[in-house]
Amino acid sequence: MPQPASKKELPSLEENNVYLFMDGFNDTTIRPVIEFILRKNLLLVKERPSHLTLIICSPGGEMPSAFALIDVMKGSSIPIHTIGLGTVASCGLLTFMAGAKGHRVVTPMTSIMSHQYSWGQGGKHHELLSTVKEFELTSERMLKLYKNCTGLDEKTIRKYLLPASDVWLDADEAVKFGLADYVKDTY
Repeated sequence: MPQPASKKELPSLEENNVYLFMDGFNDTTIRPVIEFILRKNLLLVKERPSHLTLIICSPGGEMPSAFALIDVMKGSSIPIHTIGLGTVASCGLLTFMAGAKGHRVVTPMTSIMSHQYSWGQGGKHHELLSTVKEFELTSERMLKLYKNCTGLDEKTIRKYLLPASDVWLDADEAVKFGLADYVKDTY
């Protein structure tokens, strides 16, 4: 009796140097992304891929986790291309726009949300003062990242991307403000 044809197994995303991140940002969720980037960077130079692709669909999350991932992306010897898909919001947007310039793609139906850093804190007076210092440092880091990634000046960023309320953008507006490089269907 003839044997049925075996299905050819498709290569994994990681084998194709792609990481799909569809979650909120915290230390647990970003750990595998950081490990993926570090593993690829530890390959022998001749075995390293020309680039890595990070696909992001995220509502945002914890800023320290996003900054950790962004630092690893920026320190990578392999360029990180980013694709924005579905919803790219808050620190998901920060991570997306930190991808290699010229290779930050957003899909046509993606919603992008930019906003000021927000937090909630309780505690004793001296603890609140310490937290305010971290709030100011985080806000400064965010603004610096926006300036570096978009090429816009602080006044324009504060007016259009970081006003008092959330700012929702479509894919074309993300390109207009320098958050993305171009709009394209993925595959």
